[in-house]
Amino acid sequence: MKLSALLCWLSLAVVASASPWPVDELKKVPVSLELPEKAVGEVKAVFIDGPDHGGKKTRFFAYYGIPKSPDGTKVPAMVLVHGGGGSAFASWVKLWVDRGYAAISMDTCGAVSGSGYKNHPRHEMGGPPGWGGFDQIGQPLEDQWTYHAVSDVILAHSWIRARDGVDSEKAGITGISWGGYLTCIVAGVDDRFKFAAPVYGCGFLTDNSAWMDAFGKMGPESKEKWRANWDPSAYLPKAEMPMLWVTGTNDFAFPMDSLQRSYRQPQGDRFLAIRPRMPHGHGAAGENPAEIHAMADAVLKGGPAMAEVVLGARNGRKVSATWTGGRKMVSAALNYTTDEGPWQKREWKEVPAAPADGRVEGELPEGTKVYYFNLQDGKGLVASTEHETL
Repeated sequence: MKLSALLCWLSLAVVASASPWPVDELKKVPVSLELPEKAVGEVKAVFIDGPDHGGKKTRFFAYYGIPKSPDGTKVPAMVLVHGGGGSAFASWVKLWVDRGYAAISMDTCGAVSGSGYKNHPRHEMGGPPGWGGFDQIGQPLEDQWTYHAVSDVILAHSWIRARDGVDSEKAGITGISWGGYLTCIVAGVDDRFKFAAPVYGCGFLTDNSAWMDAFGKMGPESKEKWRANWDPSAYLPKAEMPMLWVTGTNDFAFPMDSLQRSYRQPQGDRFLAIRPRMPHGHGAAGENPAEIHAMADAVLKGGPAMAEVVLGARNGRKVSATWTGGRKMVSAALNYTTDEGPWQKREWKEVPAAPADGRVEGELPEGTKVYYFNLQDGKGLVASTEHETL
Protein backbone atom coordinates (compact mmCIF):
# COMPACT_ATOMS: atom_id res chain seq x y z
CA MET A 1 0.00 0.00 0.00
CA LYS A 2 1.36 3.43 -0.97
CA LEU A 3 2.09 5.89 1.84
CA SER A 4 -0.62 8.32 0.68
CA ALA A 5 -3.22 5.57 0.59
CA LEU A 6 -2.12 4.31 4.01
CA LEU A 7 -2.40 7.78 5.53
CA CYS A 8 -5.87 8.15 4.01
CA TRP A 9 -6.93 4.81 5.45
CA LEU A 10 -5.56 5.70 8.88
CA SER A 11 -7.31 9.07 8.92
CA LEU A 12 -10.63 7.46 8.01
CA ALA A 13 -10.13 4.76 10.61
CA VAL A 14 -9.55 7.39 13.29
CA VAL A 15 -12.77 9.16 12.29
CA ALA A 16 -14.75 5.93 12.51
CA SER A 17 -13.20 4.78 15.78
CA ALA A 18 -14.39 8.00 17.43
CA SER A 19 -17.99 7.25 16.34
CA PRO A 20 -19.81 10.05 14.53
CA TRP A 21 -22.86 9.86 16.81
CA PRO A 22 -23.33 12.04 19.92
CA VAL A 23 -24.42 9.00 21.93
CA ASP A 24 -24.94 10.79 25.23
CA GLU A 25 -27.35 13.21 23.56
CA LEU A 26 -29.18 10.42 21.74
CA LYS A 27 -29.73 8.63 25.05
CA LYS A 28 -31.84 11.54 26.28
CA VAL A 29 -35.61 11.32 25.90
CA PRO A 30 -36.52 13.14 22.66
CA VAL A 31 -39.44 15.50 22.09
CA SER A 32 -42.43 13.81 20.49
CA LEU A 33 -45.88 14.53 19.05
CA GLU A 34 -48.68 11.99 19.32
CA LEU A 35 -50.65 11.26 16.13
CA PRO A 36 -54.01 9.80 17.20
CA GLU A 37 -55.34 9.99 13.63
CA LYS A 38 -52.62 7.54 12.52
CA ALA A 39 -53.35 4.89 15.16
CA VAL A 40 -54.08 1.36 13.96
CA GLY A 41 -56.35 -0.26 16.51
CA GLU A 42 -54.46 -0.30 19.81
CA VAL A 43 -51.17 0.49 18.07
CA LYS A 44 -50.45 4.19 18.41
CA ALA A 45 -48.46 6.56 16.20
CA VAL A 46 -46.02 9.32 17.04
CA PHE A 47 -43.56 11.79 15.51
CA ILE A 48 -40.21 11.90 17.33
CA ASP A 49 -37.61 14.64 16.88
CA GLY A 50 -34.49 13.45 15.08
CA PRO A 51 -31.12 15.06 14.34
CA ASP A 52 -30.87 18.11 12.08
CA HIS A 53 -30.40 17.49 8.38
CA GLY A 54 -28.85 20.22 6.27
CA GLY A 55 -29.31 22.62 9.16
CA LYS A 56 -33.03 21.88 9.43
CA LYS A 57 -34.99 20.05 12.12
CA THR A 58 -36.21 16.54 11.34
CA ARG A 59 -38.91 14.26 12.71
CA PHE A 60 -39.34 10.54 12.20
CA PHE A 61 -42.55 8.55 12.27
CA ALA A 62 -43.08 5.52 14.52
CA TYR A 63 -45.74 3.05 15.61
CA TYR A 64 -45.66 1.86 19.20
CA GLY A 65 -47.66 -0.16 21.67
CA ILE A 66 -47.50 -0.92 25.39
CA PRO A 67 -49.47 -3.87 26.78
CA LYS A 68 -51.29 -3.63 30.07
CA SER A 69 -49.55 -5.70 32.69
CA PRO A 70 -52.12 -7.76 34.64
CA ASP A 71 -50.16 -7.50 37.87
CA GLY A 72 -49.05 -3.90 37.41
CA THR A 73 -45.38 -4.72 36.81
CA LYS A 74 -43.39 -3.00 34.09
CA VAL A 75 -42.92 -4.80 30.77
CA PRO A 76 -39.76 -5.24 28.68
CA ALA A 77 -39.44 -3.52 25.30
CA MET A 78 -38.47 -4.40 21.74
CA VAL A 79 -37.11 -1.97 19.13
CA LEU A 80 -38.00 -3.10 15.60
CA VAL A 81 -35.98 -1.89 12.60
CA HIS A 82 -37.42 -2.35 9.10
CA GLY A 83 -35.43 -3.13 5.98
CA GLY A 84 -35.30 -1.94 2.38
CA GLY A 85 -38.58 -0.77 0.92
CA GLY A 86 -40.18 -0.83 4.35
CA SER A 87 -41.18 1.61 7.02
CA ALA A 88 -42.72 1.45 10.48
CA PHE A 89 -45.02 -1.59 10.61
CA ALA A 90 -48.08 -1.55 12.88
CA SER A 91 -48.53 -5.32 12.59
CA TRP A 92 -44.96 -5.93 13.76
CA VAL A 93 -45.58 -3.81 16.84
CA LYS A 94 -48.82 -5.70 17.54
CA LEU A 95 -46.99 -9.01 17.22
CA TRP A 96 -44.76 -8.10 20.16
CA VAL A 97 -47.45 -6.35 22.18
CA ASP A 98 -49.50 -9.54 22.01
CA ARG A 99 -46.48 -11.34 23.49
CA GLY A 100 -46.40 -8.99 26.46
CA TYR A 101 -43.71 -6.58 25.24
CA ALA A 102 -43.77 -2.86 24.64
CA ALA A 103 -42.60 -2.27 21.08
CA ILE A 104 -41.68 0.54 18.72
CA SER A 105 -41.15 0.41 14.96
CA MET A 106 -39.73 3.60 13.45
CA ASP A 107 -39.30 4.76 9.88
CA THR A 108 -35.62 5.28 9.00
CA CYS A 109 -35.96 6.95 5.59
CA GLY A 110 -37.93 10.16 6.16
CA ALA A 111 -41.32 8.68 5.32
CA VAL A 112 -44.68 8.28 7.02
CA SER A 113 -45.77 4.66 7.08
CA GLY A 114 -48.92 3.46 5.40
CA SER A 115 -49.13 0.94 8.29
CA GLY A 116 -48.56 -2.05 5.99
CA TYR A 117 -45.85 -2.97 3.50
CA LYS A 118 -46.57 -0.33 0.83
CA ASN A 119 -47.46 3.34 0.46
CA HIS A 120 -44.85 5.16 2.52
CA PRO A 121 -44.83 8.82 1.31
CA ARG A 122 -41.94 11.03 2.32
CA HIS A 123 -42.56 13.66 4.97
CA GLU A 124 -41.47 17.29 4.62
CA MET A 125 -39.55 17.07 7.91
CA GLY A 126 -38.06 13.66 7.18
CA GLY A 127 -34.34 12.93 7.16
CA PRO A 128 -32.38 11.65 4.15
CA PRO A 129 -33.74 8.73 2.11
CA GLY A 130 -32.15 5.24 2.23
CA TRP A 131 -30.68 2.76 1.51
CA GLY A 132 -26.98 2.64 2.27
CA GLY A 133 -26.50 6.29 1.39
CA PHE A 134 -23.93 5.39 -1.27
CA ASP A 135 -24.68 8.52 -3.28
CA GLN A 136 -24.41 10.70 -0.16
CA ILE A 137 -20.82 9.83 0.75
CA GLY A 138 -19.50 13.25 -0.31
CA GLN A 139 -21.82 15.06 2.11
CA PRO A 140 -21.05 15.82 5.78
CA LEU A 141 -21.36 12.64 7.86
CA GLU A 142 -24.23 14.08 9.88
CA ASP A 143 -26.29 14.56 6.70
CA GLN A 144 -25.95 10.98 5.45
CA TRP A 145 -28.55 8.22 5.70
CA THR A 146 -26.73 5.82 8.03
CA TYR A 147 -26.03 8.62 10.51
CA HIS A 148 -29.73 9.53 10.63
CA ALA A 149 -31.04 5.97 10.59
CA VAL A 150 -28.84 4.89 13.50
CA SER A 151 -29.68 8.10 15.38
CA ASP A 152 -33.40 7.50 14.90
CA VAL A 153 -33.14 3.92 16.17
CA ILE A 154 -31.30 5.03 19.31
CA LEU A 155 -33.75 7.91 19.88
CA ALA A 156 -36.69 5.53 19.47
CA HIS A 157 -35.08 3.31 22.12
CA SER A 158 -34.65 6.31 24.43
CA TRP A 159 -38.29 7.25 23.88
CA ILE A 160 -39.94 3.84 24.43
CA ARG A 161 -37.91 3.01 27.53
CA ALA A 162 -39.14 6.25 29.12
CA ARG A 163 -42.86 5.39 28.71
CA ASP A 164 -44.97 4.58 31.73
CA GLY A 165 -45.21 0.86 32.31
CA VAL A 166 -41.95 0.03 30.47
CA ASP A 167 -38.94 -1.47 32.24
CA SER A 168 -36.13 0.80 31.07
CA GLU A 169 -33.50 -1.80 31.91
CA LYS A 170 -34.97 -4.55 29.72
CA ALA A 171 -34.92 -3.85 26.00
CA GLY A 172 -33.89 -5.79 22.93
CA ILE A 173 -33.51 -4.91 19.26
CA THR A 174 -34.13 -6.79 16.04
CA GLY A 175 -33.94 -5.63 12.44
CA ILE A 176 -34.48 -7.05 8.97
CA SER A 177 -32.03 -6.80 6.04
CA TRP A 178 -30.96 -3.13 6.00
CA GLY A 179 -32.58 -3.08 9.44
CA GLY A 180 -30.28 -5.96 10.39
CA TYR A 181 -27.37 -3.88 9.13
CA LEU A 182 -28.52 -1.01 11.34
CA THR A 183 -29.03 -3.39 14.27
CA CYS A 184 -25.38 -4.47 13.97
CA ILE A 185 -24.19 -0.87 14.17
CA VAL A 186 -26.54 0.07 17.01
CA ALA A 187 -25.38 -2.97 19.00
CA GLY A 188 -21.90 -1.45 19.07
CA VAL A 189 -23.08 2.10 19.76
CA ASP A 190 -25.99 1.85 22.23
CA ASP A 191 -24.88 -0.26 25.19
CA ARG A 192 -28.30 -0.13 26.89
CA PHE A 193 -29.71 -3.02 24.85
CA LYS A 194 -29.71 -6.42 26.55
CA PHE A 195 -29.61 -8.37 23.29
CA ALA A 196 -29.60 -7.82 19.54
CA ALA A 197 -30.98 -10.03 16.76
CA PRO A 198 -30.04 -9.01 13.22
CA VAL A 199 -31.95 -10.89 10.52
CA TYR A 200 -29.93 -11.36 7.29
CA GLY A 201 -27.95 -8.14 7.85
CA CYS A 202 -24.26 -8.13 8.76
CA GLY A 203 -21.02 -6.26 8.12
CA PHE A 204 -18.20 -6.39 5.57
CA LEU A 205 -20.49 -5.11 2.83
CA THR A 206 -17.56 -3.83 0.78
CA ASP A 207 -16.22 -7.39 0.40
CA ASN A 208 -18.87 -9.27 -1.58
CA SER A 209 -22.39 -8.06 -0.74
CA ALA A 210 -25.22 -7.30 -3.16
CA TRP A 211 -23.96 -3.72 -3.48
CA MET A 212 -20.55 -4.31 -5.07
CA ASP A 213 -21.57 -2.36 -8.20
CA ALA A 214 -22.40 0.66 -6.05
CA PHE A 215 -19.06 0.46 -4.28
CA GLY A 216 -17.27 0.08 -7.61
CA LYS A 217 -18.80 3.32 -8.87
CA MET A 218 -17.63 5.20 -5.78
CA GLY A 219 -13.92 4.94 -6.39
CA PRO A 220 -11.46 3.59 -3.81
CA GLU A 221 -11.30 6.66 -1.56
CA SER A 222 -15.07 7.06 -1.20
CA LYS A 223 -15.49 3.32 -0.79
CA GLU A 224 -12.99 3.34 2.07
CA LYS A 225 -14.69 6.34 3.65
CA TRP A 226 -18.01 4.47 3.55
CA ARG A 227 -16.47 1.32 4.99
CA ALA A 228 -14.66 3.14 7.79
CA ASN A 229 -17.71 5.11 8.88
CA TRP A 230 -20.76 3.07 7.94
CA ASP A 231 -19.86 -0.61 7.72
CA PRO A 232 -20.99 -2.58 10.81
CA SER A 233 -17.53 -4.13 11.07
CA ALA A 234 -16.33 -0.80 12.48
CA TYR A 235 -18.74 -1.09 15.44
CA LEU A 236 -19.48 -4.77 16.07
CA PRO A 237 -16.26 -5.28 18.10
CA LYS A 238 -17.72 -2.86 20.67
CA ALA A 239 -20.93 -4.85 21.13
CA GLU A 240 -21.01 -6.65 24.47
CA MET A 241 -24.60 -7.95 24.62
CA PRO A 242 -25.56 -11.45 23.45
CA MET A 243 -26.49 -11.54 19.78
CA LEU A 244 -28.69 -13.89 17.78
CA TRP A 245 -27.96 -14.09 14.05
CA VAL A 246 -30.85 -15.29 11.87
CA THR A 247 -30.40 -15.87 8.15
CA GLY A 248 -30.40 -18.36 5.29
CA THR A 249 -27.65 -20.17 3.46
CA ASN A 250 -28.36 -18.48 0.12
CA ASP A 251 -29.21 -14.94 1.12
CA PHE A 252 -28.87 -12.74 -1.96
CA ALA A 253 -27.58 -9.69 -0.09
CA PHE A 254 -25.47 -10.82 2.88
CA PRO A 255 -23.36 -13.94 2.12
CA MET A 256 -22.34 -16.50 4.73
CA ASP A 257 -18.63 -15.64 4.77
CA SER A 258 -19.33 -11.98 5.62
CA LEU A 259 -21.90 -13.12 8.18
CA GLN A 260 -19.31 -15.33 9.85
CA ARG A 261 -16.71 -12.57 10.00
CA SER A 262 -19.40 -10.35 11.53
CA TYR A 263 -20.68 -12.69 14.25
CA ARG A 264 -17.12 -13.40 15.37
CA GLN A 265 -16.54 -9.71 16.17
CA PRO A 266 -18.80 -8.93 19.18
CA GLN A 267 -17.63 -9.65 22.71
CA GLY A 268 -20.86 -11.20 24.01
CA ASP A 269 -22.35 -14.67 23.57
CA ARG A 270 -23.52 -15.53 20.07
CA PHE A 271 -26.34 -17.73 18.85
CA LEU A 272 -26.98 -18.77 15.27
CA ALA A 273 -30.13 -19.84 13.43
CA ILE A 274 -29.14 -20.48 9.81
CA ARG A 275 -31.81 -22.20 7.75
CA PRO A 276 -31.10 -23.64 4.30
CA ARG A 277 -32.63 -21.36 1.68
CA MET A 278 -34.48 -19.15 4.17
CA PRO A 279 -36.53 -16.57 2.17
CA HIS A 280 -35.56 -12.90 2.43
CA GLY A 281 -38.21 -10.36 3.32
CA HIS A 282 -40.45 -8.56 5.76
CA GLY A 283 -43.58 -10.25 7.02
CA ALA A 284 -43.37 -13.69 8.58
CA ALA A 285 -39.95 -14.43 7.05
CA GLY A 286 -38.05 -11.63 8.76
CA GLU A 287 -40.35 -10.54 11.59
CA ASN A 288 -41.43 -13.81 13.12
CA PRO A 289 -38.62 -16.38 13.41
CA ALA A 290 -39.41 -18.23 16.63
CA GLU A 291 -35.79 -17.99 17.77
CA ILE A 292 -36.09 -14.20 18.20
CA HIS A 293 -39.09 -14.57 20.47
CA ALA A 294 -37.25 -17.26 22.46
CA MET A 295 -34.19 -15.03 22.76
CA ALA A 296 -36.29 -12.15 24.06
CA ASP A 297 -38.00 -14.38 26.61
CA ALA A 298 -34.65 -15.83 27.72
CA VAL A 299 -32.90 -12.48 28.17
CA LEU A 300 -35.73 -10.16 29.15
CA LYS A 301 -38.19 -12.45 30.95
CA GLY A 302 -35.99 -15.11 32.51
CA GLY A 303 -37.24 -17.84 30.16
CA PRO A 304 -35.34 -20.99 29.09
CA ALA A 305 -31.78 -20.29 27.98
CA MET A 306 -30.86 -20.45 24.32
CA ALA A 307 -28.76 -23.39 23.16
CA GLU A 308 -25.13 -22.67 22.30
CA VAL A 309 -23.86 -25.12 19.68
CA VAL A 310 -20.17 -25.60 18.92
CA LEU A 311 -18.44 -27.58 16.19
CA GLY A 312 -16.09 -30.28 17.41
CA ALA A 313 -12.70 -31.11 15.92
CA ARG A 314 -12.94 -32.72 12.48
CA ASN A 315 -11.33 -36.13 12.05
CA GLY A 316 -11.09 -36.82 8.36
CA ARG A 317 -14.71 -36.89 7.22
CA LYS A 318 -16.02 -37.49 10.76
CA VAL A 319 -17.53 -34.33 12.24
CA SER A 320 -19.42 -33.54 15.42
CA ALA A 321 -20.96 -30.79 17.49
CA THR A 322 -21.88 -30.28 21.12
CA TRP A 323 -24.33 -27.94 22.79
CA THR A 324 -25.16 -26.49 26.17
CA GLY A 325 -28.33 -24.84 27.40
CA GLY A 326 -31.67 -24.78 25.67
CA ARG A 327 -34.36 -27.42 25.57
CA LYS A 328 -33.95 -31.06 24.62
CA MET A 329 -32.87 -31.47 21.01
CA VAL A 330 -35.11 -33.85 19.06
CA SER A 331 -33.56 -33.73 15.59
CA ALA A 332 -30.44 -32.61 13.77
CA ALA A 333 -29.07 -32.25 10.26
CA LEU A 334 -25.60 -32.05 8.80
CA ASN A 335 -25.94 -29.34 6.15
CA TYR A 336 -23.32 -29.34 3.42
CA THR A 337 -22.54 -28.15 -0.08
CA THR A 338 -20.17 -29.54 -2.68
CA ASP A 339 -20.29 -26.27 -4.62
CA GLU A 340 -17.84 -23.40 -4.75
CA GLY A 341 -18.26 -19.92 -6.15
CA PRO A 342 -20.86 -17.33 -5.11
CA TRP A 343 -22.55 -18.27 -1.85
CA GLN A 344 -25.94 -17.29 -3.18
CA LYS A 345 -25.79 -19.97 -5.90
CA ARG A 346 -24.52 -22.94 -3.89
CA GLU A 347 -26.78 -25.93 -3.52
CA TRP A 348 -27.14 -27.10 0.08
CA LYS A 349 -28.06 -30.64 1.02
CA GLU A 350 -28.91 -32.25 4.36
CA VAL A 351 -27.98 -35.51 6.04
CA PRO A 352 -30.19 -36.40 9.03
CA ALA A 353 -28.34 -36.89 12.32
CA ALA A 354 -29.40 -38.09 15.75
CA PRO A 355 -28.62 -35.82 18.73
CA ALA A 356 -28.01 -37.52 22.07
CA ASP A 357 -26.45 -36.57 25.41
CA GLY A 358 -25.40 -33.12 24.26
CA ARG A 359 -23.59 -34.35 21.16
CA VAL A 360 -24.31 -35.03 17.49
CA GLU A 361 -22.09 -36.72 14.93
CA GLY A 362 -22.02 -37.10 11.18
CA GLU A 363 -19.89 -38.04 8.20
CA LEU A 364 -19.20 -35.57 5.43
CA PRO A 365 -20.20 -36.75 1.96
CA GLU A 366 -17.44 -36.98 -0.61
CA GLY A 367 -16.60 -33.62 -2.13
CA THR A 368 -17.98 -31.47 0.68
CA LYS A 369 -16.69 -27.90 0.51
CA VAL A 370 -18.59 -26.32 3.42
CA TYR A 371 -20.66 -27.78 6.24
CA TYR A 372 -22.41 -26.98 9.50
CA PHE A 373 -24.93 -28.59 11.87
CA ASN A 374 -28.48 -27.54 12.62
CA LEU A 375 -30.22 -28.85 15.73
CA GLN A 376 -33.91 -28.51 16.48
CA ASP A 377 -35.73 -28.74 19.78
CA GLY A 378 -39.28 -29.87 20.48
CA LYS A 379 -40.65 -26.38 19.87
CA GLY A 380 -39.03 -26.13 16.44
CA LEU A 381 -36.27 -23.73 17.48
CA VAL A 382 -33.17 -24.01 15.30
CA ALA A 383 -29.66 -23.73 16.76
CA SER A 384 -26.76 -23.74 14.31
CA THR A 385 -23.02 -24.20 14.53
CA GLU A 386 -20.62 -22.01 12.63
CA HIS A 387 -19.87 -23.26 9.15
CA GLU A 388 -16.47 -24.67 8.27
CA THR A 389 -14.94 -24.31 4.82
CA LEU A 390 -12.72 -27.21 3.72
